[in-house]
Amino acid sequence: MREGLTINEAAETTGWSPRMLRYIESAGLIELPRSPSGYRIFGPGELQRLRTLRELLARFDCALSDVAFARRLAADPDLRASLDTWFEERPQRPEGVATSDWLHWEQEKHERLLALGSDRSGAGQPAPSRTPPTTPITENAAV
Repeated sequence: MREGLTINEAAETTGWSPRMLRYIESAGLIELPRSPSGYRIFGPGELQRLRTLRELLARFDCALSDVAFARRLAADPDLRASLDTWFEERPQRPEGVATSDWLHWEQEKHERLLALGSDRSGAGQPAPSRTPPTTPITENAAV
């Protein structure tokens, strides 16, 4: 007598693809026993968890990534505390930046950070500017 279903049989039974079943397991949303040869075994308990997970997603109109993040949030007190702080904080103009320059300062900061990310990913292209310069730039302009 078999102990459970293979991943392909579970996919056919539940409507989740084998790839999604692997993702659900890797995100820690279900724990699957393994056969002696290392194959995932989907028993009645795992099938019930998958069914109730699908119901949960539909009921609250959320994605698997939302549930995976909620699991991570519950398990990581530092992440939870950092998010709580972020939700409570209000934006503050950086010291030394005039109110009239704050928007431009933030845009430039984002562009520099995006350019750094591009350089690290190998793209090598800075993010395009979304705003024209506030003053024309000429080669002979006095600084």
